[in-house]
Amino acid sequence: MPGLIGKKVGMTSVYSVEGKNIPCTVLEVGPCVVTQVKTFEKDGYNALQIGYGEKKEKHTVNALRGHFKKSGTTPKKVLAEFADYKNDWKLGDSITIDIFKDDKFVDVIGTSKGKGFQGVVKRHGFSGVNDATHGQHNRLRAPGSLGASSDPSRVFKGMRMAGRTGGDRVKALNLSIIRVDEEKNLIIVKGSVPGHKGSYIIVQK
Repeated sequence: MPGLIGKKVGMTSVYSVEGKNIPCTVLEVGPCVVTQVKTFEKDGYNALQIGYGEKKEKHTVNALRGHFKKSGTTPKKVLAEFADYKNDWKLGDSITIDIFKDDKFVDVIGTSKGKGFQGVVKRHGFSGVNDATHGQHNRLRAPGSLGASSDPSRVFKGMRMAGRTGGDRVKALNLSIIRVDEEKNLIIVKGSVPGHKGSYIIVQK
């Protein structure tokens, strides 16, 4: 199985053998249920759809209720699909954190924290108009010139300017696995993971 759905619990730190304090993120991963097995003959490609997290039936639309009943499971909050996947998993099977016990590195996909409308200093790391002298007033965090004059007579697309920040799909690559707790379905990885506490993530091999 190439991955599972989980939830970000929060951050902590552990000490290495050399005595170094390592910042870590605790992830609650699985168990996930196989809710659909897609085949090339029926759907045009091979894939495995899995579900995670319990959801009340009254909050689930009728179409999804029937979808989950086919797999013999209760409604799930989050669904994810892993394409080009071939294995012997069947509809209704439960996949646990055991699939990561022999791995040393994982990739984690999450949605970064939304920060609202921000200026160029916070959004793009601009230095602003550095000097407060020579008549500058309340311009220390201004973007400065955009470089557009009468020739283009417009602002080019993709110009780094103020705007909505965060809330994007982010993939953190090659995070080292510090510890795997199979009883509590927890993985401790080195470093940070995108998203706030309690946000849903996808852990891939």
